[in-house]
Amino acid sequence: MRINTTIFLTDETIGPVRLAEELEQRGFAGLFLPEHTHIPVARTTPAQMGEPLPREYGRTLDPFTALAAAAAVTRRIALGTAITLVAQHDPIVLAKQIATLDHLSGGRFTLGVGFGWNVEEAADHGVEWARRRDLVRDRMRVMRALWAPEPTAYAGEFASVAASQAHPKPVGPLRTLVGGAAGPKLFGHIADYADGWMPIGGGGLADALPRLREVWDGAGRGPGGPQIVPSAVRPTEGKLAHFGELGIEECVVQLPPAGEDEVLRVLDDYARFL
Repeated sequence: MRINTTIFLTDETIGPVRLAEELEQRGFAGLFLPEHTHIPVARTTPAQMGEPLPREYGRTLDPFTALAAAAAVTRRIALGTAITLVAQHDPIVLAKQIATLDHLSGGRFTLGVGFGWNVEEAADHGVEWARRRDLVRDRMRVMRALWAPEPTAYAGEFASVAASQAHPKPVGPLRTLVGGAAGPKLFGHIADYADGWMPIGGGGLADALPRLREVWDGAGRGPGGPQIVPSAVRPTEGKLAHFGELGIEECVVQLPPAGEDEVLRVLDDYARFL
């Protein structure tokens, strides 16, 4: 099983360069980073991970800048987001950022797509909360139009782009994974514009995967998918064995948002799973 890592990198934790070098040297498969642009102080949205909201949520580094730094000092590890809040980005600018990072890293980037949980954060970006999933769908289609081999136009309800010259292109077909809780809406998004699912933690997959594959097949997506990459996993031998029994070949394990010494100790512990 390919074992990637994820961490809330902040101005107080280990840096992306040091971490990426250690991951590559130790044989881990990749580095995936989360995103929050800001956390409004007057937040009324309850934190899904429990209150009080951990300090690192308001201090996260920009994932694309941090991953670019990681790409510059590595040659092998995968680089990705877990996840990108697509609704909070201009899709034309985001398409350029993603394609540039994939180009400079030699095709190592995976886009994790998320819809968010923080209503106040999204509102500052002008996002209508009830329509955010439709907004993300449109913005994903804009980005795919810009990544197409030939100039391609797209006109949607929330986002549009004229047929354009837009380079660089992603090195190859860019892998996209959608995060979120199991359900028909989420599975519909995965079957529509993604390559697979990035569930948090990996609980309940035995029940969910047959339903996802039914939606996938019903959309005519064919064999070979969807890819399942559980994220923010607290690994144990039993949990990873269970993933293997389900046909899962890749996961993303959680690192603490801590300084170098603590993070490297956890990497030493996780190395037994490699």
